[in-house]
Amino acid sequence: MGQTVFIPRELDANEPRVAASPDTVKRFTGLGFDVIVETGAGTRSRIPDEDFAKAGATIGKAADVAKADVVLKVRRPTDAELKGYKSGAAVIAIMDPYGNDAAVAALAKAGVTAFSMEFMPRITRAQSMDVLSSQANLAGYQAVIDGASEYDRALPMMMTAAGTVPAAKVFIMGVGVAGLQAIATARRLGAVVTATDVRPAAKEQVASLGAKFLAVEDDEFKAAETAGGYAKEMSKEYQAKQAALTAEHIAKQDIVITTALIPGRPAPKLVSAVMVASMKPGSVIVDLAVERGGNVEGAEAGKVVTTANNVKIVGHLNVPGRVAASASLLYAKNLFAFLETLVDKTTKTLAINRDDDLVKATMLTDGGKVVHPAFAKAAEQPHVEPAAIPAKTMVADASPKPAKKSASAKKPAAPKSAAPKSTSSKPKGIA
Repeated sequence: MGQTVFIPRELDANEPRVAASPDTVKRFTGLGFDVIVETGAGTRSRIPDEDFAKAGATIGKAADVAKADVVLKVRRPTDAELKGYKSGAAVIAIMDPYGNDAAVAALAKAGVTAFSMEFMPRITRAQSMDVLSSQANLAGYQAVIDGASEYDRALPMMMTAAGTVPAAKVFIMGVGVAGLQAIATARRLGAVVTATDVRPAAKEQVASLGAKFLAVEDDEFKAAETAGGYAKEMSKEYQAKQAALTAEHIAKQDIVITTALIPGRPAPKLVSAVMVASMKPGSVIVDLAVERGGNVEGAEAGKVVTTANNVKIVGHLNVPGRVAASASLLYAKNLFAFLETLVDKTTKTLAINRDDDLVKATMLTDGGKVVHPAFAKAAEQPHVEPAAIPAKTMVADASPKPAKKSASAKKPAAPKSAAPKSTSSKPKGIA
């Protein structure tokens, strides 16, 4: 009998995604794994149990996780879930560890080997495993759809016998994966699109999609990208100049979409209450960073707020989950691509090479310890009972860009797994 992969149903009411698809189940069985999918795991992603069964999975119950050598999830397992896991099991998920030290410690205490998929290095080899990019791509698309829905006007210019409908003006703040997809989607819908980012390379990318680039292009701007391709923290002086430019621009826009997220830190404030107040009645702002505190002053997680001047600030949670049927299929492929690298093809068993760059970048806990360098030191500190920290709902970071080819697998990995204090930890696309 082979080793077992278990796919649980996500317990969070705001999480409709699932960590496998019929296609990946078939591939796992081809690698020699027995696959158990918990009843109803894929229902909210439009994957019925019978589709998993036809692909070769056994439909089981939550308690079957005790048999699992590998557990594939969307979100980090809760303490209650971990009680059912067997020690030594590999757990692969979006772990959202920053600010959740107690949860990371619980993973170590449970004895599981936990991998945090959002730490996957930005190298060519790992492109197919990049969950931030796959989910952010859909978040960028859905942000435009949500914005258009709240705007309740037509986006393209329409010339009719009864008159002309003007094209909507859409402004994208942050040109990473989500930002680029938002630009492309808004352009397809016929909007007039502008975008901003602190990375000089973004200017060409924005232009290639038919949008206009907006930024203060001084000497600091020209040096605003790290060797790993991430945006640097900009000076207060630059931020002030950029804010003045964007404030004037935002007042003329119909829809604004913000995408800036920084690993381990609150989302930067890009749109002030004054800027919101300057917008036309009926305008819409979609804040993709609302779960990390938001880029927009006045945004509220899980709500659509209408301001005094009738501007709507959209703060939906888990935006990729709003297109779960698509998001799950992409996420499942990311997990398969990674797990495949951990399997010995001869013995058809899990054989984790702890010297592999992908393993070193993503392994969070192992052998009862927190091993990731960004969190290991904190775990070694004397125990102090932490204040209650509400669990943060993971959003697919809107900012990362597709991986570039690199001669070194190690250099690009550093910004993603850097400690929160690093001033170069801001991912691509952050304005």
